[in-house]
Amino acid sequence: MENLKPLSDFFTAIENDFRISTTHIAIYMSLLQYRTQNQFVNPIQVYRHDITPIAKISSPHTYHRCIQELSDYGYLKYEPSFKKTQGSKIYFYD
Repeated sequence: MENLKPLSDFFTAIENDFRISTTHIAIYMSLLQYRTQNQFVNPIQVYRHDITPIAKISSPHTYHRCIQELSDYGYLKYEPSFKKTQGSKIYFYD
């Protein structure tokens, strides 16, 4: 059940945060799923095209805006790579 702790902590943290929308939640859940599939490494290296189908998001602008906001709000740390051959790094706070 330790695998559910990041999810539980996230929902506790956003309970009273009016800035968080369903799109933010979908992206965060997708990132957690991606992390689970990659043996819980921290940081994970992701490409937008891997996360958006899981989160059911079609707009690159929406993805980048929401992931940057999650980072700005302190829910994760986002380091964009700006390189097509290297994924962006996402750090989860444990």
